[in-house]
Amino acid sequence: MKTTLLLPNKYKIYGWILFITSLVIGLLSLIYGFKDELIHFKTFAIASGGGFSKSDYFTVIENDMTFTIFGILFITGGLLISFSKVKNEDEFTNEIRLNSIMWAVLINFLLLLFAFVFIFGNHFITVMIGNMFTTLIIFIARFHYKIYQVSKIDSNEE
Repeated sequence: MKTTLLLPNKYKIYGWILFITSLVIGLLSLIYGFKDELIHFKTFAIASGGGFSKSDYFTVIENDMTFTIFGILFITGGLLISFSKVKNEDEFTNEIRLNSIMWAVLINFLLLLFAFVFIFGNHFITVMIGNMFTTLIIFIARFHYKIYQVSKIDSNEE
């Protein structure tokens, strides 16, 4: 089976570096509340404001870009990990990949349904922000766990 969307295996290491670094720094900033505008500069915004403040469209704003940059690095790292071939890519690996993405989407939406029913107010917004990343996290965890299980079975047969 031809897998045209997969990157070469060498990109996986770059993905892991970006993914783990941004995950650790992002979690530390959430836990310890680093909101002191670590990375602050002017940027183009399609839409900004809203809620209790005036909405602006297609403008340049000055904003703290810390979480934006770590979010971009996290997603980029996760995509590099997810879309890089394993060393021995075959149809069985593709089946594991497809099964893992289906599990990730299912669990992501079950968590989202749980949040809609039981979480309200500003906590719901926090859960929604986290929910943007759960599909990647669940996919990466399940896919690599299944690959590890298969490699363990293969090594026992030898």
